[in-house]
Amino acid sequence: MDSTVTGDIVTYELKGNVALVGLNRAEKRNAISDRVVEALAVAIARAEREARAAVLFGYGNHFCAGLDLAEHVERSPIEGVRNSRRWHAVFGGIEHGTIPWISALHGAVVGGGLELAASTHIRVADATTFFALPEGQRGIFVGGGGSVRVARLTGVARMTDMMLTGRVVPAASAEAWNLAQYVVAEGEALAKATELAEAAASNAELSNYAVINALPRIQDMAKEDGLFVESFIASFTATSPEAEERLRAFLEKRAARLKAPGA
Repeated sequence: MDSTVTGDIVTYELKGNVALVGLNRAEKRNAISDRVVEALAVAIARAEREARAAVLFGYGNHFCAGLDLAEHVERSPIEGVRNSRRWHAVFGGIEHGTIPWISALHGAVVGGGLELAASTHIRVADATTFFALPEGQRGIFVGGGGSVRVARLTGVARMTDMMLTGRVVPAASAEAWNLAQYVVAEGEALAKATELAEAAASNAELSNYAVINALPRIQDMAKEDGLFVESFIASFTATSPEAEERLRAFLEKRAARLKAPGA
């Protein structure tokens, strides 16, 4: 049964097989505080138990304007390390969990907000979206996984440009920069992200797990090592009961066929 739980900073709603997780701190442009991180951890764990895919979005005019700097300036160096590692652990629960996550982006996707979005597997940006990494202007450095995740999306040169100059990347450039896989009209990101999540939720669970966990790891391997691992993943997924039934349905023409774009 669908259910909704609304907290003061993060919301959770289960619609069928898709969990909708919302950043609900609009008055602060959904800036990420320690409480937001812990609330996200709870929502992520619940989605893992209940859903087959999830959508992450923000309330108000912005997805997320980044780190709550009021908390950051009060930390000692070791406290900063612990805080960064906590972000890594929680965001890693999205990236390396068992279900696909799609983020619906609008307005500011800045600093820690971009680091959070980068931990999702597919990003949908509407026309109002803009991306930035202003850490250089703040005298700080990314600490929520951006040096790994964002750099892999955009390339080191582009991320360096963003951090050194404060360059703002508009939605119109998001696909070319690999910051988003879809760019839609204003106000349509959540609907599109939900549509994609529903499609992903209909896949075999083991296949989804392999896609979101094996692919990024294979990219870190030498070519022949990656091909070797691919063989085992391919064999393991293809021989699961669910895969066997889906392949049989395709061969017996019981499964929908792919359609050409615009067909």
